[in-house]
Amino acid sequence: MINQRLQDQIGFIVEIDRLKRIFRQNVVIGTTEQENDAEHSWHMAVMAIILSEYSSVELNILKVLKMILVHDLVEIHAGDTFCYDEEGYRDKDEREQKSADRLFNLLPNDQASEIMSLWHEFEDMATPEAKFAASIDRLQPLLLNYNTNGHTWRKPGIMSDKVLKRNSVLEEPVPILWDLAQKIITDSIEKGYLKK
Repeated sequence: MINQRLQDQIGFIVEIDRLKRIFRQNVVIGTTEQENDAEHSWHMAVMAIILSEYSSVELNILKVLKMILVHDLVEIHAGDTFCYDEEGYRDKDEREQKSADRLFNLLPNDQASEIMSLWHEFEDMATPEAKFAASIDRLQPLLLNYNTNGHTWRKPGIMSDKVLKRNSVLEEPVPILWDLAQKIITDSIEKGYLKK
């Protein structure tokens, strides 16, 4: 007979499979298919492993990976909010907190508390690990946009100043990646992928 803890954990694992059906605005490089949140999280996790050597401070990489893997789970019930959608951001925090309460509390109390804490830490961007994870979360779509001729940037109202501002979080935790982001944005303007 399966114990309650394991039943709860399996229930959560089954529920988070829905992340594969949450589609983002970016497209997968070399296709016209929208990236889903699970693909985004996987890509970010690999990026964090590969690029962690560029962090300006020592990191607990396991904690970074945990944050990266759980940060978008709330979108299962809250939906994805496009990063440049000012209207969507008005109630984003409320929608995501409700989703976090609903989703994370499927787990046993100790794990629910840990996952909720990691999610809040990521959102607050106050610790070195959260700052690095947030930097990777900004760099990943930047790379996708650059390598898809500015697919998402071609939407009305997305200008280079907005992209620069969004990616400026890279400056403190990973200066070399901030330099890279600025070069990508400048090159994107020159190539016509992004409007100045």
